[in-house]
Amino acid sequence: MPTFISLVNYTGEGVQHMDESPDRLDAARNVVESMGGELREFYLTMGQYDAVVIMEMPDAETATQAGITISGAGAVRTETLRAFPEDEYRELIDGLP
Repeated sequence: MPTFISLVNYTGEGVQHMDESPDRLDAARNVVESMGGELREFYLTMGQYDAVVIMEMPDAETATQAGITISGAGAVRTETLRAFPEDEYRELIDGLP
């Protein structure tokens, strides 16, 4: 399954209710799993982004739907990137003209 990395920022609402954040993470995991994916890793981070999520999803469309669903709850905003692991990266480079 393709890998996606989501860069997460808490909204004002998310910060105001930070004590609910672990429950929201569980809910996000359930959304991802209900769409056929797996939330593989979660990191609380320092710097430009508040958290980083690594997930596998069936395709980009499903990853987008999950992001819209999770962000729609109002506690986070996400920027999601398609990530190519090393073996896929090497195949891409080998296929260059």
